[in-house]
Amino acid sequence: MTGKTKKGKAENEINVYSVGGKIKKSIKLPELFNEPLRIDLIRKAVNVSRANKRQAYAQSKESGKRHVTHSVGKGVGMSRVPRLQDRTGSFAPGTVGGRRAHPPKTERKWKEKMNKKEKRKAVRSAIAATSSKEIVVKRGHVFNEKITLPVVVEDGFENMKTTKEVINVFQKIGVYDDILRAKNSCHIRAGKGKSRGRKYRIPKSVLVVVSKKGVEKSVNNLLGVDTVTSKNLNAELLAPGGAPGRLTVFSESAFKEVGKIE
Repeated sequence: MTGKTKKGKAENEINVYSVGGKIKKSIKLPELFNEPLRIDLIRKAVNVSRANKRQAYAQSKESGKRHVTHSVGKGVGMSRVPRLQDRTGSFAPGTVGGRRAHPPKTERKWKEKMNKKEKRKAVRSAIAATSSKEIVVKRGHVFNEKITLPVVVEDGFENMKTTKEVINVFQKIGVYDDILRAKNSCHIRAGKGKSRGRKYRIPKSVLVVVSKKGVEKSVNNLLGVDTVTSKNLNAELLAPGGAPGRLTVFSESAFKEVGKIE
C-alpha cells in the first residue's frame, strides 16, 4: 500500500503545473517510472547512438607521397630511406614527414548494433530516472526543491509562440535557474575543436518533451535546452553522455503518451 506524505499526497503522485506556475492538479506516476536504474544499458545505448552518427573519413591516397625522392643505395653507410635533395627522409612510413603506414579508410564500419529489448529497457530506465530528485541533483541540475519531478505542464505550454513566454513559464515553475547555470557555464572549448565547427562547450540543461511540434522554435533559443516529441525520445537525449537524471519538462499530453511506452 502506498504511503502518504506530510502534505497528504501519495508518494507516487506528482503535480501538473499551469503556465502560470500554480498547481493545477495531481496525477499518479505511470508504472513506467518504477523501472530500475540500469546505467550499463543507458551508457551502451548512448555509445551506440553516437557511433551510428559518425561520418566515414579518410585521407588522400597521395598524402605523404607528393615528393621527388631517391635512395642513396647500398654501400654508403646510410640507411636506404627515400630522401629529398637535402637528405631529409621522406615518403617512407615511420619517417618524419613520410606517409602513414595504415591511414584511416572510408571502408571502415563505424556502425554498432544493439538488441531492441535492451534499447527499449535503456529508454524506460532513463525516463524513470527523471523522477528521482537525488539522481537529477547528482547530475548537476538546479531547480526549486518544492516542485515534483518530472515536471509536467498543462498543454497550453505547447502553444507558446515566443521565447519570452517560455522563459516566463520556466521562471514561475522554478526550473529557469538551470538554464542560467548552462548559460553561465558556456565556455570556449580547449584544443583544435575550436576550428572544427564546435568552438563553444555548452552544458546540457532542460529537456522539453511535447506531443506535437510547434514550440521548439521558442524553446531552442535557450542555451542547453533541447526539444523532442514523445515518440522520438531516446537515451542520448534523456541521459547525455550516458549520465541519467536529466531535468525534464513534459507537457500533459506528452506525459500520458510516455506512460504508455513498453
